[in-house]
Amino acid sequence: MMKIAFCALLLAASSTAFASQQQVALDEGNFADQREEIEEDLADGKTYAEISSSDRAKVREALDRIGSRLEGVDSIDSLDMETKVEIFNEQEKVNNILTQAAADSRLVCDRDMPTGSRMRKTTCQTVAERNRRAEADREHLRKVQNGIGPPNN
Repeated sequence: MMKIAFCALLLAASSTAFASQQQVALDEGNFADQREEIEEDLADGKTYAEISSSDRAKVREALDRIGSRLEGVDSIDSLDMETKVEIFNEQEKVNNILTQAAADSRLVCDRDMPTGSRMRKTTCQTVAERNRRAEADREHLRKVQNGIGPPNN
């Protein structure tokens, strides 16, 4: 029964895709290719532009652990259940971190007309930049309303 549940979890996890349709595969040859592609995307500064350095390190460490578990393995079926679970957990960690980083790195553009002008202006920011700006604006407003700091003119 546990083997069936584990296989179902592996199938569900394998359907989890990254923003660029990447997946961490569980066989040696395919995993090496996927790892190389993930490393390239981490290095390009665009795909995962908003990933923190700590998350970047966590992804690389998880990929190292998966690689060491799969080293010299012909088939995932030859591994014991405990090793399969460890690999699956590392795979999920990588998938979650990269999926969130890809979502935060998505570029969103707005077209609006500045006050006093008839010309539209396009402004583009990542989702994370927009969230940071909104938080900074809320914090500034809170300080002004509480009389902590002078309003910026």
